[in-house]
Amino acid sequence: MWNVIIVDDEPLIREGIRELVDWEALGMRVAAEAEDGEEALEKALACRADIALVDLNMPIMDGITLIGELRNRLPSCRIVIVTGHDEFAYAQQAIHHGVDEYLLKPANPKDLTAVLTRIGEQLEKAREQEKHLEMASRQIRKNIPLLRERFCNEWIGESLTRQEVLEQLRFLELPDRAPSLFGIVRWPEAEGNAAAVVVRPERERQLMLFAIENIMDELLSPWPHARFRDPHGFLCAIVWDAADADPFGAVERAVARYLKLFVVTHAEPVTGGVETVPAVYRKARGIIYRETAISPVVRRARTYMRDHHHDPDLSLESTARAVGVSPVYLSRLFRQELGTTFVSLLTQIRISRATRLLLTTSMSVAEIAEAVGYESQHYFSTAFKKAVGVSPIRYRKGDAVDDEGGG
Repeated sequence: MWNVIIVDDEPLIREGIRELVDWEALGMRVAAEAEDGEEALEKALACRADIALVDLNMPIMDGITLIGELRNRLPSCRIVIVTGHDEFAYAQQAIHHGVDEYLLKPANPKDLTAVLTRIGEQLEKAREQEKHLEMASRQIRKNIPLLRERFCNEWIGESLTRQEVLEQLRFLELPDRAPSLFGIVRWPEAEGNAAAVVVRPERERQLMLFAIENIMDELLSPWPHARFRDPHGFLCAIVWDAADADPFGAVERAVARYLKLFVVTHAEPVTGGVETVPAVYRKARGIIYRETAISPVVRRARTYMRDHHHDPDLSLESTARAVGVSPVYLSRLFRQELGTTFVSLLTQIRISRATRLLLTTSMSVAEIAEAVGYESQHYFSTAFKKAVGVSPIRYRKGDAVDDEGGG
């Protein structure tokens, strides 16, 4: 039943309107009556009136003021003016407030019934539309993960314009700006070494991938993100506001700890706009392909070094001991697979971390030196300038390499 409020300062008029109409036949009921605008507003809000029959000339608050208040506070309420005023000025104001009908007193029962019938049909139609929209909204919310996956694949496949990307980000309830990281997690199809290769059944493999996705979602939950599988079957995630974090390193460690699997991960910073994401994805995918060729021992050793780079006593011996191989064997693997030495790799890890701290924190150079594993600021500054080309202080200021005369 639609709730109707009759508003008129004359009791006989209110009674007449109430008696003129077969409310039940229209699917309506008179939920409230009021003799002035102030009382009407209070009662209309209390009963959530669907239709208001309003006189214009009333004490305390006139009809036009009441209509304005109803439009602001109960916008779905349909308004019919029933008045003895037929001046053009009143009609203009009524039109301005978007009233549904304007009837002159005395109201003809046939005309009033026709108006109410039409409004009832409009309300019913609006209710059906709202119901369908709510159903569609629930369906969209239910399918948000699938919609995000399709969108992200279109995004990295360069099938969308910049404007389309921004519009879909808003629609999918993601930040409508460039992300900070693009990460990829790959679990190789075959595990082990050449002497003992393990290929898992597809069903078991899909269950494991699902478990990895759950770990990703949990560890990425502090930041806005969209996780999806790319056309190559890689587990990808686009992450916002995580420039100073290492969520994918955490994913790699968690998968190893809880699932006893070794996955390859890489997070590539996004330094441009949304239109640069496809290129960032291609770069990250290329790195993942190269990383997959690296043996599990080297990957574990490198992860251990990243996790313990702040320890000034970190050494080839302690790293080899942590991954269960001899220092000589690990050193040989570093040269064969990475083309570098333990010391060079450790310096690269430490300097990479230092550059991020210089740009994203207010820590002093001495504090950063200690945080990345150097026992003295002088040793750190020397290593930093050799690797980057400028001193830590000038790097923080944004000076170019040429300004130092280095290269």
